[in-house]
Amino acid sequence: MPGKHIGSDGEHELQHTLGTVDRAERFYDDQVIDYLNPTMMEFVARMDMAFISTADAHGECDASFRAGTPGFLHVIDDRTIAYPEYRGNGVMASLGNITENPHVGILMIDFVRDLIGLHINGSARMVADSELRDTVTDLPPAERGKLSQVWVVVDVEEAYIHCRKHIPQMVPIARDSREWGTDNVRAKGGDYFGVKAARHQIDAKAG
Repeated sequence: MPGKHIGSDGEHELQHTLGTVDRAERFYDDQVIDYLNPTMMEFVARMDMAFISTADAHGECDASFRAGTPGFLHVIDDRTIAYPEYRGNGVMASLGNITENPHVGILMIDFVRDLIGLHINGSARMVADSELRDTVTDLPPAERGKLSQVWVVVDVEEAYIHCRKHIPQMVPIARDSREWGTDNVRAKGGDYFGVKAARHQIDAKAG
């Protein structure tokens, strides 16, 4: 990425402090690009999950998980990808952050076949499903017949490898063995961590 400053001021400062400048520069030169090469595009197209990182205008961060059938992360071209946002818990943490701060980080990991990951950092915007389908004719169909509320379209600014050193290998199960897209509270996990029950106990004692 000639002429572009890669990485934050903080990471460059730490590289100098901890003596990793040479290693970091080699990584930047060898692995970081500002577009998706053909191998990266093929990788994105077969992923069925991704971790999405966002931050609000104050720098408060949120990390979220997205999943779907392979191809739900749609490669529009070598500098643009998009993924759908379906109805969730109504909090809108990721989308809310994007309205304040468009910078997003996406991590995709192949836990099954190649045991490798891909980072994509870029600038995101929200586009209505109907509007995006007018211009991107090969968008995947709605998951289980449910249209997305909006698509998040990401302009790629950095793309680079996540090494396989600590990636565990997993065995997938058939998607139809799970209640994908369900609104059943129990199937979604219910009160797994006991937060709701604990609050009810506190309210009962206070009452």
